[in-house]
This record gives sequence, C-alpha cells and structure tokens, in this order.
Amino acid sequence: MGRIIAIDYGKKRIGIAATDPSKIIANGLTTVGPGDIFKFLEDYVAKESVETIVVGLPKTMRGEASESMKYIEPFVKGLKNKFPNINVEYFDERFTSVLANRAILESGKGRKERRENKELVDMVSATIILEGYMESIHNS
Repeated sequence: MGRIIAIDYGKKRIGIAATDPSKIIANGLTTVGPGDIFKFLEDYVAKESVETIVVGLPKTMRGEASESMKYIEPFVKGLKNKFPNINVEYFDERFTSVLANRAILESGKGRKERRENKELVDMVSATIILEGYMESIHNS
C-alpha cells in the first residue's frame, strides 16, 4: 500500500504534502523550488512507496483552466514520464490558498508572519488539496 502525494505547483515554490502509509492522515512535507521538485520526488520515492501523485488543478471561478496551466501541464507530463508506475491525477485547487491562509490565521500566526512565510502557505495548500482528494475518494 503506497502513500499519496499532493503538489501545489507554483512558478516560485511548490508545496508538497503526503499521506501516512495507511492513507488516513494528510501531512505537509515541505516546499521546494521548481528546479528541485524532480530530485525531491526521486529521493522520496526511493524511500517511500507512492501510489498516486495529485497535482492541484488551477481553475478560474468559471471552472476553466487558469493561465498557470501552461506551466503545470509540462510538469505533469514530466511526472508521468519520470514515474510511469505512479498514478498522476489532477484535483481542483480553487480556494486552497484562501483556506490555507485562514487555517494558518486560526493557528495563531499573525498577518506579518503569514506574509513573510509563503512556504508555509504553499505547504498548507498542498495539504488541503490532499485532504480534498482523499475525501473525494472516500465519498465515491
């Protein structure tokens, strides 16, 4: 039984979250730069069994693919080529940054700290994507 990894892909930073081996709990792992993501995933997959990689699908409020898909589509193609034995899926990521900021605020972090720690927002966003994906699996 393998883990599920979620990725919140951004041009500057990529938030990463993963489940426990039983796929019950979603945990934020880290953030990495776009140039480091494949190395990070290679190292992670070498140590952990990974069943699925979920990539946040950015959509507009109208449900259309957003402008950032021009960066994400080549990334997903690279994932599928690099890890052909791992299922790669998209999952709607609308509002994850808003929810991440709200969760961080509710944890007691101030506005200044949230503004300065964008990595935390990206990692929490990846965790929210993963939680949503896991919930959709359990509800289907």
